[in-house]
Amino acid sequence: MRTILTRIGAGITLATLAFGALAQPAFPSKPITLVVPFAAGASADLIARTVGRELSTELGQPVVVENKPGAGGALGLLAVARAPADGYTIGLGATGAIAVGPHLPDAPPLNPQRDLVPLGKLADIPLVLVASASGEIRDMKSFLHAARKATDGLSYGQSGQYTSQHLAGELLANMAQVRLTAVPYKGSGPAVTDLLGGNIPAAVVDLTSAYPHIKAGKLVALGVTSAKPTKVAPEIPAIAQEGIAGYSAPAWMGLFLPAKTPTDVRAKLSAAMHKVMQLPAVESQITRLAAEPAYMDGPAFETFIAQESKKWAEVVKRIPAPAK
Repeated sequence: MRTILTRIGAGITLATLAFGALAQPAFPSKPITLVVPFAAGASADLIARTVGRELSTELGQPVVVENKPGAGGALGLLAVARAPADGYTIGLGATGAIAVGPHLPDAPPLNPQRDLVPLGKLADIPLVLVASASGEIRDMKSFLHAARKATDGLSYGQSGQYTSQHLAGELLANMAQVRLTAVPYKGSGPAVTDLLGGNIPAAVVDLTSAYPHIKAGKLVALGVTSAKPTKVAPEIPAIAQEGIAGYSAPAWMGLFLPAKTPTDVRAKLSAAMHKVMQLPAVESQITRLAAEPAYMDGPAFETFIAQESKKWAEVVKRIPAPAK
């Protein structure tokens, strides 16, 4: 009798476990949060909302954008890293927080390599070196000539200490072996305003802020910081084509998950992201925001980030600490 009862009990236990496994809802079974670590309305936010809307259609669940700006994009990613690793929290990450921030003297408590796993790369954000059309700098040759003549270094505007714009200028100075003096502004817009006003001779800014003035003939585009011309403005040469061979300082963004997200969940999200990034409507919307679609899957993006992180770590080491 005892043997029979034991067998019955074991059967019930196995049946219960089997039922529990069958009852487990397939991913995703509820809304997904997409954390954007930048202010609402910015180009990164609008790109995230475009991709999120299409991911919602592909996955059959709402993808809700939540803006958490602060700490150069690290604050929102910290929230992602601390979220349950179940696939229901995704984060947008960009160059600064992912590849630059960990190497700063006052680095935020985010270790992207340890805390996050790349889901895929979304887009490149074109940056451009520009000069005033009323000045003497007309191309890269005259820019480098002016930099070599300047006793204290040629000033250039950028959108803040350790931003992609700042580091693009520092890398240029190092590779061209010229002295450049970074002048920080609170964003590309104010830097462009001062450049138009003749207060600085040049600036490294995002193409979105400068392009209308380039087309109007008020600014001269000396070159984009990407390795090759951008599809957004193919008429502007790459700095690498203008005498600085091998120069590349792209700004980029992608999607990330908490580090311990299960492999099967990552695979499903990755497949959905791949489909979404092939949609003509998504590509055209990203291009309209003066960014360039540049999809990479998770493993390729991870390799790319490792290369970028190593490069920017070396650049950061050479930058004097800001005065307190």
